[in-house]
Amino acid sequence: MAKSRTDNLTTKQRSYCMGRIRSFETKIELEHKRKFPKLKYQPKGFFGNPDFLDRKKKIVFFIDGCFWHKCPLHWNKPKSNKKYWLPKLERNVSRDKEIALAYQNSGWKVIRIWEHELKD
Repeated sequence: MAKSRTDNLTTKQRSYCMGRIRSFETKIELEHKRKFPKLKYQPKGFFGNPDFLDRKKKIVFFIDGCFWHKCPLHWNKPKSNKKYWLPKLERNVSRDKEIALAYQNSGWKVIRIWEHELKD
């Protein structure tokens, strides 16, 4: 397989690497699933796909990755392909705000936890 000019990996190698990136059931989420067994983990049918929720207390929890959601402490601007990454990450942040507002307007409390807060 040929390598592209901007990629050091072959198409097959890149496909394998990208396939290993998890958008759900990340290591951090699974660790906290074990720590908080009474919370519903990745409930189906909820707007914005919260990671955990407590129906009785009307609380939704989101675990946000520092890169994907632009953590104010750890986010670094991408060095390559900025025309793709910057708008994508801005859409993520905008969507996070929209989701939080929708839950708050419905009487739910929204708790967003940064991935670096859980690594301790």
